[in-house]
Amino acid sequence: MAVPKLYLAGPDVFLPHAAAMAQAKRDLCAAHGLEGIAPFNPNLDLNRPAAELWRAIYADDLRMMRESDAILANLTPFRGASADAGTLVELGWFLGQGKPVFGYSNSAQNFATRAGAQIEAVGDALPGLIIEDFGCADNLMIEGSLSLPLTLPADGLGRPFDSLEIFEICLARVADWFRRI
Repeated sequence: MAVPKLYLAGPDVFLPHAAAMAQAKRDLCAAHGLEGIAPFNPNLDLNRPAAELWRAIYADDLRMMRESDAILANLTPFRGASADAGTLVELGWFLGQGKPVFGYSNSAQNFATRAGAQIEAVGDALPGLIIEDFGCADNLMIEGSLSLPLTLPADGLGRPFDSLEIFEICLARVADWFRRI
């Protein structure tokens, strides 16, 4: 079997050290016998108008997704109680293509706890609506789409957003999954 290619989705592209993070993840993938494809677009002309640039990024990301065998998504909550919206679109694309979907989160809190804390902090724009609470780390449709259970901090302690510890644990599980198919 050829070396499996993993699309490394997540809001990591917004980190101030995004290029270094992408390289670190690719290196860890290689150490586990996988090829990491990070949607970091360094070859695009960033000086073009925003309306052209976002379309070019979208097209480049789709190209990388098509070239990948599976997705490994950083589902750590991003600017809210849930995972990054763009990452979830990518996750759904892989699911729709029938390709394996894997994910991890550096957060140890479940979705209901995070959502409740957010509402308490900023107020409830939609009073009377319930918060989904199945004990899942995020929305049930996210966890239900995964080929392996969501990888979370086993000790119940959250990690910094850019920590690679839980990513590498998930990566080892993904590598083992590919060895067994």
